[in-house]
Amino acid sequence: MAATSKDQADFFWTRVRTALHAMRPLREPGYGQAAMARSMGMRPRLGAMIEQELAEGWAKAADKHVSLSLLVIEMDRASDFFAAYDAEIAAQGVHAVMRAITDSLPRGGDSCLRLGPGGFVAVLPDVPVLMARSAALNIATAVRSLSLPNKESHEGVVTVSLGLAVTNPRGGYDKKFFEAGAEALKKAQRKGIGYLHTVDLRPALDRKRRARDRVLKAA
Repeated sequence: MAATSKDQADFFWTRVRTALHAMRPLREPGYGQAAMARSMGMRPRLGAMIEQELAEGWAKAADKHVSLSLLVIEMDRASDFFAAYDAEIAAQGVHAVMRAITDSLPRGGDSCLRLGPGGFVAVLPDVPVLMARSAALNIATAVRSLSLPNKESHEGVVTVSLGLAVTNPRGGYDKKFFEAGAEALKKAQRKGIGYLHTVDLRPALDRKRRARDRVLKAA
Protein backbone atom coordinates (compact mmCIF):
# COMPACT_ATOMS: atom_id res chain seq x y z
CA MET A 1 0.00 0.00 0.00
CA ALA A 2 1.15 3.53 -0.68
CA ALA A 3 2.00 5.56 2.42
CA THR A 4 0.61 9.03 2.97
CA SER A 5 2.79 11.96 3.87
CA LYS A 6 3.02 13.02 7.51
CA ASP A 7 0.90 16.11 6.86
CA GLN A 8 -1.79 14.04 5.14
CA ALA A 9 -1.78 11.53 7.97
CA ASP A 10 -2.01 14.25 10.63
CA PHE A 11 -4.89 15.86 8.78
CA PHE A 12 -6.70 12.54 8.46
CA TRP A 13 -6.19 11.63 12.13
CA THR A 14 -7.47 15.05 13.22
CA ARG A 15 -10.63 14.54 11.17
CA VAL A 16 -11.13 11.03 12.54
CA ARG A 17 -10.66 12.08 16.17
CA THR A 18 -13.04 15.02 15.72
CA ALA A 19 -15.68 12.79 14.12
CA LEU A 20 -15.40 10.08 16.78
CA HIS A 21 -15.54 12.61 19.58
CA ALA A 22 -18.67 14.21 18.16
CA MET A 23 -20.51 10.91 17.81
CA ARG A 24 -22.38 9.40 20.71
CA PRO A 25 -21.09 6.08 22.04
CA LEU A 26 -22.26 2.90 20.40
CA ARG A 27 -25.61 1.82 21.76
CA GLU A 28 -25.18 -1.40 23.66
CA PRO A 29 -27.68 -4.10 22.70
CA GLY A 30 -29.86 -5.14 25.59
CA TYR A 31 -28.53 -8.67 25.55
CA GLY A 32 -24.96 -7.98 26.68
CA GLN A 33 -21.35 -7.21 25.84
CA ALA A 34 -20.98 -10.20 23.51
CA ALA A 35 -23.68 -8.79 21.26
CA MET A 36 -22.04 -5.38 21.37
CA ALA A 37 -18.77 -6.91 20.21
CA ARG A 38 -20.67 -8.64 17.42
CA SER A 39 -22.29 -5.35 16.42
CA MET A 40 -18.83 -3.90 15.87
CA GLY A 41 -17.65 -6.90 13.87
CA MET A 42 -14.83 -7.74 16.27
CA ARG A 43 -15.27 -11.51 16.25
CA PRO A 44 -13.85 -13.92 13.65
CA ARG A 45 -15.66 -15.87 10.94
CA LEU A 46 -17.78 -12.95 9.83
CA GLY A 47 -19.33 -14.97 7.02
CA ALA A 48 -20.77 -17.45 9.50
CA MET A 49 -21.89 -14.58 11.74
CA ILE A 50 -23.80 -12.94 8.91
CA GLU A 51 -25.49 -16.23 8.04
CA GLN A 52 -26.46 -16.69 11.68
CA GLU A 53 -27.77 -13.14 11.97
CA LEU A 54 -29.84 -13.58 8.82
CA ALA A 55 -31.25 -16.91 9.95
CA GLU A 56 -32.15 -15.51 13.39
CA GLY A 57 -33.72 -12.38 11.91
CA TRP A 58 -35.65 -14.49 9.41
CA ALA A 59 -36.99 -16.74 12.18
CA LYS A 60 -38.04 -13.78 14.33
CA ALA A 61 -39.89 -12.12 11.46
CA ALA A 62 -41.52 -15.40 10.39
CA ASP A 63 -42.73 -16.12 13.92
CA LYS A 64 -44.29 -12.66 14.24
CA HIS A 65 -45.55 -12.57 10.61
CA VAL A 66 -43.78 -9.25 10.03
CA SER A 67 -41.38 -8.00 7.39
CA LEU A 68 -37.61 -8.41 7.38
CA SER A 69 -35.34 -5.69 6.01
CA LEU A 70 -31.72 -6.18 5.00
CA LEU A 71 -29.16 -3.46 4.35
CA VAL A 72 -26.02 -4.34 2.39
CA ILE A 73 -23.61 -1.42 2.49
CA GLU A 74 -20.21 -0.76 0.91
CA MET A 75 -17.77 2.10 1.03
CA ASP A 76 -17.54 3.69 -2.41
CA ARG A 77 -14.24 3.16 -4.20
CA ALA A 78 -13.26 0.87 -1.32
CA SER A 79 -10.35 -0.87 -3.06
CA ASP A 80 -8.91 2.47 -4.15
CA PHE A 81 -9.33 3.83 -0.61
CA PHE A 82 -7.36 0.94 0.89
CA ALA A 83 -4.64 1.32 -1.74
CA ALA A 84 -4.31 5.07 -1.16
CA TYR A 85 -3.88 5.04 2.63
CA ASP A 86 -1.72 2.97 4.92
CA ALA A 87 -3.30 0.10 6.83
CA GLU A 88 -3.65 1.86 10.18
CA ILE A 89 -5.28 4.97 8.75
CA ALA A 90 -7.62 2.91 6.56
CA ALA A 91 -8.64 0.73 9.51
CA GLN A 92 -9.38 3.81 11.60
CA GLY A 93 -11.55 5.15 8.81
CA VAL A 94 -13.48 1.87 8.50
CA HIS A 95 -14.03 1.85 12.26
CA ALA A 96 -15.47 5.38 12.11
CA VAL A 97 -17.78 4.40 9.25
CA MET A 98 -18.98 1.36 11.18
CA ARG A 99 -19.74 3.49 14.23
CA ALA A 100 -21.74 5.91 12.05
CA ILE A 101 -23.74 3.03 10.56
CA THR A 102 -24.43 1.46 13.97
CA ASP A 103 -25.58 4.77 15.44
CA SER A 104 -27.93 5.33 12.48
CA LEU A 105 -29.79 2.02 12.84
CA PRO A 106 -33.36 2.42 14.11
CA ARG A 107 -33.10 0.42 17.36
CA GLY A 108 -30.53 0.04 20.10
CA GLY A 109 -30.26 -3.73 19.61
CA ASP A 110 -29.71 -3.57 15.84
CA SER A 111 -26.22 -4.68 14.85
CA CYS A 112 -23.85 -3.92 12.01
CA LEU A 113 -21.57 -6.71 10.77
CA ARG A 114 -18.49 -6.47 8.58
CA LEU A 115 -18.65 -7.95 5.10
CA GLY A 116 -15.17 -7.90 3.61
CA PRO A 117 -12.77 -4.95 3.90
CA GLY A 118 -15.23 -2.13 3.19
CA GLY A 119 -18.64 -3.80 3.37
CA PHE A 120 -21.27 -4.02 6.08
CA VAL A 121 -24.59 -5.79 6.70
CA ALA A 122 -27.52 -4.87 8.94
CA VAL A 123 -30.36 -7.35 9.47
CA LEU A 124 -33.56 -5.59 10.62
CA PRO A 125 -36.49 -7.84 11.56
CA ASP A 126 -39.83 -6.13 12.15
CA VAL A 127 -38.64 -2.88 10.54
CA PRO A 128 -41.09 -1.55 7.92
CA VAL A 129 -39.66 -0.67 4.53
CA LEU A 130 -40.16 3.09 5.03
CA MET A 131 -38.29 2.98 8.33
CA ALA A 132 -35.53 0.92 6.74
CA ARG A 133 -35.23 3.42 3.87
CA SER A 134 -35.06 6.27 6.35
CA ALA A 135 -32.30 4.47 8.25
CA ALA A 136 -30.39 3.90 5.01
CA LEU A 137 -30.57 7.57 4.09
CA ASN A 138 -29.48 8.51 7.61
CA ILE A 139 -26.50 6.18 7.26
CA ALA A 140 -25.45 7.76 3.97
CA THR A 141 -25.71 11.23 5.50
CA ALA A 142 -23.89 10.26 8.70
CA VAL A 143 -20.97 8.70 6.81
CA ARG A 144 -20.64 11.67 4.49
CA SER A 145 -20.79 14.03 7.48
CA LEU A 146 -17.71 12.37 8.97
CA SER A 147 -15.74 14.14 6.21
CA LEU A 148 -13.14 11.35 6.19
CA PRO A 149 -10.79 12.11 3.29
CA ASN A 150 -10.83 9.83 0.26
CA LYS A 151 -8.61 11.30 -2.41
CA GLU A 152 -9.63 8.51 -4.82
CA SER A 153 -13.27 9.70 -4.88
CA HIS A 154 -14.44 12.76 -6.79
CA GLU A 155 -16.45 13.61 -3.68
CA GLY A 156 -13.18 13.94 -1.78
CA VAL A 157 -14.62 12.15 1.26
CA VAL A 158 -15.67 8.62 2.18
CA THR A 159 -19.22 7.77 1.08
CA VAL A 160 -21.26 4.58 1.01
CA SER A 161 -23.71 2.97 -1.38
CA LEU A 162 -26.55 0.88 -0.02
CA GLY A 163 -28.79 -1.96 -1.15
CA LEU A 164 -32.06 -2.59 0.72
CA ALA A 165 -34.04 -5.81 0.38
CA VAL A 166 -37.40 -6.40 2.08
CA THR A 167 -39.41 -9.60 2.35
CA ASN A 168 -42.08 -11.35 4.41
CA PRO A 169 -40.33 -14.49 5.68
CA ARG A 170 -42.14 -17.81 5.74
CA GLY A 171 -40.67 -21.18 6.64
CA GLY A 172 -36.90 -21.66 6.82
CA TYR A 173 -34.30 -19.07 5.90
CA ASP A 174 -33.90 -18.55 2.15
CA LYS A 175 -30.32 -17.65 1.17
CA LYS A 176 -31.62 -15.92 -1.94
CA PHE A 177 -32.71 -13.08 0.34
CA PHE A 178 -29.12 -12.02 0.93
CA GLU A 179 -28.43 -12.33 -2.79
CA ALA A 180 -31.29 -9.89 -3.41
CA GLY A 181 -29.71 -7.37 -1.02
CA ALA A 182 -26.30 -7.78 -2.65
CA GLU A 183 -27.83 -7.29 -6.10
CA ALA A 184 -29.62 -4.16 -4.86
CA LEU A 185 -26.24 -2.80 -3.73
CA LYS A 186 -24.75 -3.47 -7.18
CA LYS A 187 -27.61 -1.58 -8.81
CA ALA A 188 -27.04 1.35 -6.44
CA GLN A 189 -23.34 1.38 -7.32
CA ARG A 190 -24.11 1.42 -11.04
CA LYS A 191 -25.87 4.75 -10.51
CA GLY A 192 -22.74 6.37 -9.08
CA ILE A 193 -21.61 6.89 -5.49
CA GLY A 194 -23.74 7.46 -2.41
CA TYR A 195 -26.89 5.90 -3.89
CA LEU A 196 -29.56 3.65 -2.38
CA HIS A 197 -31.46 0.99 -4.33
CA THR A 198 -34.44 -0.84 -2.82
CA VAL A 199 -35.91 -4.17 -3.86
CA ASP A 200 -39.22 -5.22 -2.31
CA LEU A 201 -39.73 -8.95 -2.70
CA ARG A 202 -43.13 -9.03 -1.01
CA PRO A 203 -45.43 -8.42 -4.01
CA ALA A 204 -43.88 -11.26 -6.03
CA LEU A 205 -43.99 -13.61 -3.03
CA ASP A 206 -47.62 -12.75 -2.37
CA ARG A 207 -48.52 -13.50 -6.01
CA LYS A 208 -46.76 -16.86 -5.81
CA ARG A 209 -48.57 -17.75 -2.57
CA ARG A 210 -51.96 -16.77 -3.96
CA ALA A 211 -51.30 -18.81 -7.10
CA ARG A 212 -50.25 -21.81 -5.00
CA ASP A 213 -53.33 -21.47 -2.81
CA ARG A 214 -55.57 -21.42 -5.90
CA VAL A 215 -53.93 -24.60 -7.19
CA LEU A 216 -54.39 -26.30 -3.83
CA LYS A 217 -58.06 -25.28 -3.65
CA ALA A 218 -58.66 -26.50 -7.20
CA ALA A 219 -57.15 -29.84 -6.33
